[in-house]
Amino acid sequence: MILISSCLAGQQVRYNETHCLNPRLKQLIEQNMALPVCPELLGGFSIPREPAEIVGGDGGDVLDGTAVVKEKSGQIVTDMYIQGAYKTLEMAKQLQVTTVVLKEYSPSCGSSTIYNGAFSNMKTNGEGVTTTLLRRNGIDVMSEYSFMKELDRVEDI
Repeated sequence: MILISSCLAGQQVRYNETHCLNPRLKQLIEQNMALPVCPELLGGFSIPREPAEIVGGDGGDVLDGTAVVKEKSGQIVTDMYIQGAYKTLEMAKQLQVTTVVLKEYSPSCGSSTIYNGAFSNMKTNGEGVTTTLLRRNGIDVMSEYSFMKELDRVEDI
């Protein structure tokens, strides 16, 4: 079983009530090969919500207590991001998930790139809170971009 970010399946769960539909990923869900997940909603966030970024590091630093997740207004929401990450991990373990495809750039889901914490639309190398927790527990996490490349490679064989 695969978990896929709900926004990639076309669900309007992003902070600004939008989605990032990837038809091929949605198709995997429709074929019962994958399930949607939104760590931020599992953490207790609503839709819409303020944009948030990791300040002072990346997801590993958040889990280690040396960085925070902050909304644009300045409110610290670290605990909700951590809670959503642990609920996602619990779901992955219960379903015996081997791969999770998460939305790149998100403070929860980024797998190699996140926003830099300055709310300046600039990105930096790093991973989100959920990605880090899943990887620390031996679960393969990929962005939609790397997963699609892998799908294309397999289909070409």
